[in-house]
Amino acid sequence: MQMLATALLILIAIEHVWILVLEMFLWTKPIGLKTFRQSREAAEASRVLAANQGLYNGFLAAGLFWGVAAGERPVQFFFVACVLVAGIYGGLTAKRSILYIQALPALLALLALLAAR
Repeated sequence: MQMLATALLILIAIEHVWILVLEMFLWTKPIGLKTFRQSREAAEASRVLAANQGLYNGFLAAGLFWGVAAGERPVQFFFVACVLVAGIYGGLTAKRSILYIQALPALLALLALLAAR
């Protein structure tokens, strides 16, 4: 079960690195516009805010990578719980698909960590 938890944590960390790239560097590019379903004007107006969001996603990824590399279960729990809370909040307030893209994998990783104890 620990191997499954570790694999899920790494996949979630990689996902958050990709979100960082999308929000910080590709927000106003065609892939960013399509991913977030917005006009170029809306993207330009929210560019700085998106970059800030991207930075936070990078911190989540860094924390997950740190927890896995160091084998620190409390760090792993903390950062995957942060991802879960962010995913639930985003799914309820911004876009329902965030529940499946972000919150569900975090929940599965959290359950795998608990089962590995």
